[in-house]
Amino acid sequence: MKKIKDDIVEKTGEEKLHYGFVNFERRRYPRFTIDLPIEYFHESSEVRLSGRALNASEGGLLIYLSEKVELGDTLRLRLYFTSGQSLDRVETLVRVVWIDLHLGEKGEDYRCGVKFVDISSTDVVKLKTFLKDLSE
Repeated sequence: MKKIKDDIVEKTGEEKLHYGFVNFERRRYPRFTIDLPIEYFHESSEVRLSGRALNASEGGLLIYLSEKVELGDTLRLRLYFTSGQSLDRVETLVRVVWIDLHLGEKGEDYRCGVKFVDISSTDVVKLKTFLKDLSE
């Protein structure tokens, strides 16, 4: 197998190596597979659009959108989920940190990674509780 030098050098100064094609990710928060509706809009617009969130963590989301967004765009986003017997939601400001094109069944979808940049303490608690429930 081919050695690939890792770009990440930890505080110890040691280089970590990756072998082959496996991507050894170090994430701050675990990701959970979901399939939930989202509603979003650009900060400069009041036009609300819909999409899907396909994974979630305390740090951000993997979302699918029908429109192309740009790297670094800031979006207002609502994530809808069930909490007990009722529908609940988390509202947050997110920043697009990566984008790619995914050809879905209905044509083009844009797959994006977004990072939470502003979320209320109440919504943080809701999100953590929802994710905790998923892990049990």
